Amino acid sequence: MTAETVGQPSLNKLTVPLVERLIRDAESLRIRITHSETGAVVIDAGIDCLGGIEAGRRITEICMGGLGQVWIGESSRFTKWSWHINVGATNPVLACLGSQLAGWQLSHGEGKKGFFALGSGPGRSLARKEPLFEHLGYTDNAESACLVLEVDQLPPAPLIEKAANACGVAPERLTLILTPTRSLAGAVQIVGRVLEVALHKLHQLEFPLEHVVDGCGSAPLPPPAPAFVAAMGRTNDAIIFGGSVHLFVNGPEEEARKLAERMPSSASRDYGRPFADIFQAYKGNFYDIDPLLFSPARVSITALESGRTFHAGALDEELLDRSFGDGERA
Repeated sequence: MTAETVGQPSLNKLTVPLVERLIRDAESLRIRITHSETGAVVIDAGIDCLGGIEAGRRITEICMGGLGQVWIGESSRFTKWSWHINVGATNPVLACLGSQLAGWQLSHGEGKKGFFALGSGPGRSLARKEPLFEHLGYTDNAESACLVLEVDQLPPAPLIEKAANACGVAPERLTLILTPTRSLAGAVQIVGRVLEVALHKLHQLEFPLEHVVDGCGSAPLPPPAPAFVAAMGRTNDAIIFGGSVHLFVNGPEEEARKLAERMPSSASRDYGRPFADIFQAYKGNFYDIDPLLFSPARVSITALESGRTFHAGALDEELLDRSFGDGERA
């Protein structure tokens, strides 16, 4: 069954006006629009152009399939890192897991000349390359698709054609948005995953997705770093040490309490060092890192049937300062 046959919105159709507006405002957003050999639209948000925070904010809403709301606001949670990326969604499971999650592995070639990226965005729901979609029970139906890639180089033409075919759309109906980790737009769209990271952790803990009713999250805007590993570390640490999420769930109160206890990043065996240090300790093997580390620092879970809220975890300003540099580390 497709999204429309079961009364679910089409993620790719919802993002069409958002993508059109992004393209229309390209000059003011300092992003670059080109086309691939096969006609796909390629939006560069920080490789050969400046991009910026507002571009990243809009791209994050696109990445959430048009079901997310993202805003930048000031917070007094931390002494030095006042500005936060705040995220909400009208349908958090579909917006975050059905669209925003970077779960589609896209590759072409091998070795140093090869290209690899994790695809996120609503196009995933057309391709359905991940087992997760069996749990979601969701299939989109649309004539156009959009994917967001966290990369610092343009994807090769064969990969673009392969992605379009997997989505079941003509190449000229595919839009690829490129957000390098080292860019401001990239930092915003990665940290804007704070709610998605919580829902992915929830799914790993085998909490019923159908019990999730609503949610919102917030994490500090990290300063970009010129080196990839440092930039990747800071965006992850913004969530791991500075992220806060509140979920509203149905089901027994005891399940909500257990979920709160197990969800914070501090429950991971790898918690306690900046992510860049952990990444280097594992010799760059991302998949050796404890997957339970990828979670907000602090969570609140409200059991709607009883009205009780359970809190766990804590923000860690000291580790956040170490990660973000604070004038001492590059």
